[in-house]
Amino acid sequence: MIPRDTIEKILEATRIEEVVGEFVNLKKSGKNFKGFSPFTNETNPSFYVSPSKNIFKCFSSGKGGNAVSFLMEHEHFTYPEALRYLARKYNIEIEEEQQTPDEVREMNEREALFHINAFAQKYFSDQLLNSEEGRAIGLSYLKERDFREDIIRKFELGYSPKEWEAFSKYAIENGYKKESLVKSGLSVEKDNGQIYDRFRARVIFPIHNLSGRVLGFGGRILEKDDKKPKYVNSPESDIYSKSKVLFGLYFAKNAIIRDDNCYLVEGYTDVITLNQAGIENVVASSGTSLTSEQIRLVKRYSQNITILFDGDEAGLKASFRGIDMILEEGMNVRIVMFPEGEDPDSFVRNTRIAEVLEYLKNNTKDFIRFKTDILNKEVAGDPIKRATLIKEVVQTISLVPDGIFRTVYIRECSAILEVPEQTLMNELNKILRKKAYKKETKEEGVVENQESTDIKVVQKTDLDLNDSSYQERDIIRLLLNYSNDEIEVTEEDERKRPVTRKYQVGLVIMSDLGQDEIVLSHPGYRKIYQEYQKALQRDVLLDSDFFVNHEDDEIRSIAVDLLSSPYELSKNWTNKKIYVPTEKDRLWLTVQTSILALKSREIEKEIAENQKRIKEAENDNDLFMLLEEQKALKEISREINSKLSRIVTR
Repeated sequence: MIPRDTIEKILEATRIEEVVGEFVNLKKSGKNFKGFSPFTNETNPSFYVSPSKNIFKCFSSGKGGNAVSFLMEHEHFTYPEALRYLARKYNIEIEEEQQTPDEVREMNEREALFHINAFAQKYFSDQLLNSEEGRAIGLSYLKERDFREDIIRKFELGYSPKEWEAFSKYAIENGYKKESLVKSGLSVEKDNGQIYDRFRARVIFPIHNLSGRVLGFGGRILEKDDKKPKYVNSPESDIYSKSKVLFGLYFAKNAIIRDDNCYLVEGYTDVITLNQAGIENVVASSGTSLTSEQIRLVKRYSQNITILFDGDEAGLKASFRGIDMILEEGMNVRIVMFPEGEDPDSFVRNTRIAEVLEYLKNNTKDFIRFKTDILNKEVAGDPIKRATLIKEVVQTISLVPDGIFRTVYIRECSAILEVPEQTLMNELNKILRKKAYKKETKEEGVVENQESTDIKVVQKTDLDLNDSSYQERDIIRLLLNYSNDEIEVTEEDERKRPVTRKYQVGLVIMSDLGQDEIVLSHPGYRKIYQEYQKALQRDVLLDSDFFVNHEDDEIRSIAVDLLSSPYELSKNWTNKKIYVPTEKDRLWLTVQTSILALKSREIEKEIAENQKRIKEAENDNDLFMLLEEQKALKEISREINSKLSRIVTR
C-alpha cells in the first residue's frame, strides 16, 4: 500500500501535459493543449489537456480525469500501478515491501502477465550479458550485427539458454505457477503435463507497450535448422495482441512527434539498426500484415508515415493494401525503396549515416508515383492493362477522406499517366457516388429492419418539468471553477447604507443555499456539495484539485466534466483591441442568476407537490391551510422570478 502523503507528493509533482504527451501528440491551443483522441478514431481533434487544472477531457469518448485516470484508461493500469509509473517518471521514492510469492499468486491475471513478463525480461537480459553461454552465443551474434552495448541495453535485448527448461525452472523457483507460465506463452505444455521454454536457444526481443511495459517477446533462432521457424513470437494473451502493437514505438514516439514523420519497417533488427544510426522515429509491424489499429497508433503522434521497403519487388504489390489502409485513416504515406539486395538493416550498416539520410531524402516517393512505377512495368504496350492501372490508382485516391487532397492527387496522377485531369475526376466521382449509394442503401436497410419495432412517444411529465438537475449542475460547476475567486458584493450596513465587500464565490453560494436548507437531488452533485459543507465546518474552502484527485469515481468524473470546455476565446479579439467580456468578468451576476434559478426550480417543485396535496385534502381545514401555503409559495416564486426578469402567470 502506498502511503497517503506519498500519493499527494506524486500528484503534486505530476504535470498532466508531460504524461499525456508521451502517448498523444499534443499541440498548444491557447492555454490548453489539443490532439486526436487516443480512445476513438476521429478526423478532427477533440482531446484537450488543461495544465492549469491538471486534467484531460476527451469530448469524442466522454472520458476525462487527471494523469492517474489517463493511465488507468489508456494503459489499463490499476490505481497503484499508475502511481508507481508516475513516481518513476518524477523520481519519487515509494517505500513498498517486495512482493512475496503468495502476493504474486494473488495478483489479478492481467497484472500477473505484466509481472511475469517483466521478470522474464530481466532474466533474459541477465543471461545475455552475464552468463557464459549468453555472451558466447547471443551477445556475439548481436556484436556481429554491430549492435552497441548501449543499444542492447536500451531495447532490453536478451538470450534464452539452450536447456529445455532453464527459464521455466527458474520462474517456478521464484514463486510463479506453471499455469501462469503457460498462459503468458513463455512456457509450452506437453501432452504429459511437462513444460519447456518457448524461446530456448534464441536471442530475445522484448515488445513494449507505449508506457514501456513488456507485453510479449520475439525470439530469433541462431542455429541453422530448416525445420524450426526463424522467429517465434509470444502467443496472443490478455495483454498482447500483435495486430495492436508496433515494435519500437515506445522508443520512437517522441522522435515521431519531433520529426512529424514515422518510418515503418518490417523487422526488429531494422528498427534497432536505424535507431543506433540516430534515426529514432522508426517502428516495425514485426512480420505481421499492417492493421488499422497499428496505423492509428502512429496517427496519435504524426499524420505522416514513410514505408521503407527492401530491394525485392516480389512482395511490393502485396504492400498496396497497407498503403490503402493508411490513406483510409486520413494519413499521408510515402515510400522509399532500397537498392536491390538491400534491406534497411543491411543498407544502414554498410553505409555512412550522412549517405543514408541523403538517400532517404532523395528517394522518397508519394504513393501515386510509387504505385504507377511498379504497375507501369507490367502494362507496357498493353492499352487494356494500362486502363486497369489507371482505374486502380484512382480507386486508391478515392480512399483519401479529404476532398482537397484528392484533387491534388488527381492532378499529379494526370501528369504522371498523361491522362486528362477531367477524365480522372469523372472516374473518381463515379467511385465516390457508388460508395455513397452503398452507404445510403445500408443505412436504409437498417431502418427497414426496424419497422416492426414499436415506437414510443415520450411525453414530458410533471417530474421532467420539475427536474432541477440542470440548475444543480450549474451551481456545482461554479463551485468547481471559481470557488476561491473573489467577487464584490454590495450590501447594506447597520445604518442601511450601501457598502461593497469582497467574498469568495464558494462562501457566497454555500451560505445562500445553506440558509434555505436546500438539498441537491442529483446523487453525484449532492456528494460534491456535501464535501464542500464538511470542509466549511473546518473553515476550509476546497479547490478543484481535491475533486479531480478524489477517490470516488463519480465525483472525479463529474469534476473533470464540469471543469472542461473545448472552447477558448481567440487571441484575435485582443489583437484587434476588441473587449469581449468573459464569465469571470461578470461572475457576481452569474452566481446570483444560478442561485436564483435553483431556488426557483425548488419552489416550482414545492408548488407542484402542494397542488397534489390540495387535490387530496380530506377536510376544509386542511384545504384552507394548504391553499394559504400555496399562496405563500407562489408569492416567493414571483419574487424570485422577478429578480430573474421573468414574467410568471398562474
